Amino acid sequence: MTFNRMTLAVLAATASFVAATPAFAGTCPAGKTAANALDGAPTAPSNVTDTVIGSVDLAKEIGVANRDLRMRRLVVQPGGIVPLHSHAGRPALIIVVSGAVTEYRSSCSVGIDHAAGDISSESDGISHWWRNNGKTPAVLLSADVKARD
Repeated sequence: MTFNRMTLAVLAATASFVAATPAFAGTCPAGKTAANALDGAPTAPSNVTDTVIGSVDLAKEIGVANRDLRMRRLVVQPGGIVPLHSHAGRPALIIVVSGAVTEYRSSCSVGIDHAAGDISSESDGISHWWRNNGKTPAVLLSADVKARD
């Protein structure tokens, strides 16, 4: 293999890896990470549907008692709100399937825009809320580990 062919092979492999890597875009902008009390944040949902797609009892699967792995589909209409909530003890990954939303997070002094394809990692200590500031519905898939009901 010549140097040019090897270089192309490495570039192709790198490109395929990057394409397969989730887009953890939509993070807090540089210099804007700060405690945010989220004063005045909405506490009730508005123009949003939240549907549980499936749930797995983790005690039966991997021996983690009193916890479920849950998948939900949220549709946030234009102007819609996912109200303020905490991820204390409830880690989650959220992917924006279509549309766009803005997240207001306890660790960022400004709103964080999330576009289709972006993944947001929600970990212990994070509180936040979301608003669809766009003109089309935003569809989100949320996977979280939560206490059993």
